[in-house]
Amino acid sequence: MTPLATPLDDAALSLLFTAARSHNGWTDEAVTDAQLRQIHALASLGPTSANCSPARFVFVRTPEGKQRLAPALSKGNLEKTMRAPVTVIAAWDRKFYDKLPTLFPHADARSWFTGSPEAAHETAFRNASLQAGYLLLAARAVGLDAGPMSGFDKAKVDAAFFEGTDWTVNFLINLGHGDASKVFGRLPRLPFDEACLLA
Repeated sequence: MTPLATPLDDAALSLLFTAARSHNGWTDEAVTDAQLRQIHALASLGPTSANCSPARFVFVRTPEGKQRLAPALSKGNLEKTMRAPVTVIAAWDRKFYDKLPTLFPHADARSWFTGSPEAAHETAFRNASLQAGYLLLAARAVGLDAGPMSGFDKAKVDAAFFEGTDWTVNFLINLGHGDASKVFGRLPRLPFDEACLLA
């Protein structure tokens, strides 16, 4: 396999990072199921520990689905979420380890977690959060805009979408084609010397 040694050009960096923004408003342009499948296919290639892949995603894109989600949303997130073509419920599977015989066949990785609820929780939450970040970047990479959100009632989301399952919500991501007129000014970021150490 040839190493991927060529850095991204400025246009790609702009698409993913430097010009990309968290969106709060949306145009009426649709997002197709084919795009959602493409986004997931790309995001699924990102690394997770022992290939555990604990993230689970619900792509809420019908009026009925949005109405199920609405009661869980904070007031500030309601309108923009109802207008977004798709809202992703980025979740994680508490029993992700049941898939490990398929995902990590090199060892009995399932046994690493079945005896330790703490290790299972930490591994699932950490890696599912990582995968949701991959999904956000995958959406940008295929030309969509994203707006990740907290500001919801976790228990209500779980009750509406995950009752009787081992899945639980982490956070939400609105997807679509952003309305540039509703983007807030970019807020400051911490400089390297305040956020990083060289050891």
